[in-house]
Amino acid sequence: MSIYRGVALTVAGSDSGGGAGIQADLKTFAALKVFGTSALTALTAQNSLGVFAIHGVPRGMIRAQMEAVCGDFRPQAAKTGMLGTREAILEVAEHLAGRCPFLVVDPVMVATSGDCLLEPDAERTLAEVLVPRADLVTPNVPEAEKLTGLAVRNVEEMIEAAKRISGMGARGVLVKGGHLEGPLMRDVLLWNGRARIFEEPRIPTQNTHGTGCTLSAAITAELASGCGMEEAVERGRAYLRTALALSFRGGRGRGCLGHAVTVPWARP
Repeated sequence: MSIYRGVALTVAGSDSGGGAGIQADLKTFAALKVFGTSALTALTAQNSLGVFAIHGVPRGMIRAQMEAVCGDFRPQAAKTGMLGTREAILEVAEHLAGRCPFLVVDPVMVATSGDCLLEPDAERTLAEVLVPRADLVTPNVPEAEKLTGLAVRNVEEMIEAAKRISGMGARGVLVKGGHLEGPLMRDVLLWNGRARIFEEPRIPTQNTHGTGCTLSAAITAELASGCGMEEAVERGRAYLRTALALSFRGGRGRGCLGHAVTVPWARP
């Protein structure tokens, strides 16, 4: 009998520092007892202090990886992270959308360090081509502002941004409020036309590198295991908060999450 609850695919860039990107996604899948597969879109030279070099994977190789995985393992859910270029976005939209029951799009634009991870001419392609194919889009506040052109400073504006992104064609939207000030952490989920607000005390830590990757990967893992969307978001957020509370500062900059934590529903 297998310990795995499903199969998931991540299409994203590599983080040589191990805290975000493909590495964070696969660690999250493993912690949640979902078998992780991957398609690499870029190599990055980075650590806790920043991103120092980026080398994109050729478009044909991105396609070959996705076709190899989807043609054999048949993942129950997939997520995208750093895509980097317009060509990579078009490749994912053409060859991944529709191949899995669920597609989670994390619209990665800027790293935690502030380094740009998406070429400027690719932002429009992301909004017009990939977002409409997503079952869930998971922007943080700056990403929601870029996608919609709105200023997002409070929960009401998070809800309005979620509605705008839903209007682009996405089935669901999770706007993450970690960038906003205050002692409370608020996220907004728009699903089936209903806005749901998640609210908890903010966890006092600077070890936040890879939080977006980790949350979208956790939601993807729960969708692959058979959860419905709202339960997948609930569980994904619970896993993220546990990993934040047990985070790890390995370098001189922002630390990383404790991806190896155990959550009750994923114990063997």
